[in-house]
Amino acid sequence: MGRAVRDRRAGDPHPVKIAVTGASGFVGRHVVAALAGEAGVAVTASSRRPMPVPAGVDHVALDLADADTAWARLGSPDVVVHLAWEGLPNYRDRRHFEVELPAQYRFLKGLVEAGLPALVVAGTCYEYGMASGCLAEDFDGQPTNPYGFAKLMLLKQLQFLKGQKPFALSWARLFYMWGDGQAPASLYPSLAAAAGRGDATFPMSGGEQLRDFLPVTEVARHLATLARAGADTGIVNICSGKPVAVRTLVERWIADNGWAITPDLGKYPYPDYEPMAFWGDATRLATLGARA
Repeated sequence: MGRAVRDRRAGDPHPVKIAVTGASGFVGRHVVAALAGEAGVAVTASSRRPMPVPAGVDHVALDLADADTAWARLGSPDVVVHLAWEGLPNYRDRRHFEVELPAQYRFLKGLVEAGLPALVVAGTCYEYGMASGCLAEDFDGQPTNPYGFAKLMLLKQLQFLKGQKPFALSWARLFYMWGDGQAPASLYPSLAAAAGRGDATFPMSGGEQLRDFLPVTEVARHLATLARAGADTGIVNICSGKPVAVRTLVERWIADNGWAITPDLGKYPYPDYEPMAFWGDATRLATLGARA
């Protein structure tokens, strides 16, 4: 199925049509920017409300409730990059599996049954649960918060759907991100705001936890690569593959920006829904990048 998308791009003068849902969100706006202006690609950005889009990009107002008409309203795309998800960053809210999960599956099933050839869906590293160390895609995740559980269940539902209605699926398991447009309460925006106010210190955890961070622009580039390929990739970690202590990362951001602020370590407890040390295995991601 993915090969049909690539072959059509190579041998057909018509562009490959890629639609991005959740396009007004933190990741979505960067994915749209990464795809905009690419030769041989026509981009449609989708969000519930109007949003500014780059030149040459179409916009469609769409909601998960529009499952029955979504594919046609998006212009019958060849690939959909699905980033829409409500309820974040409250990872512990049962709404993720009580409300969001059934709505998400109905929406994506509607796209596939209408004729969508290829789908790229944002997953999460929280699908791995409390596992520590370097995590590869074949690890059998055991999520410990409702958000991770709902994402993993959506993946399994889509895998069952593929058995009855074949389509190309790339499940992009996102690790930690930072950059422009991130939620104000996230680590980088909080630090930037504190520095901008002239605060002398930045209260945070002990900072010894090891995490896997990427700039959101790089995450968007990887998602755009998966979308252009339209291949049946399966699960792929979107990560750096390089663990970094949160304290080290904060100190690096301070140095890079020339901020006059000092981390106030140990002010907050470590999150109890994350292991102290985990990061992604980027081997599969590097292989896909080499093929692009």
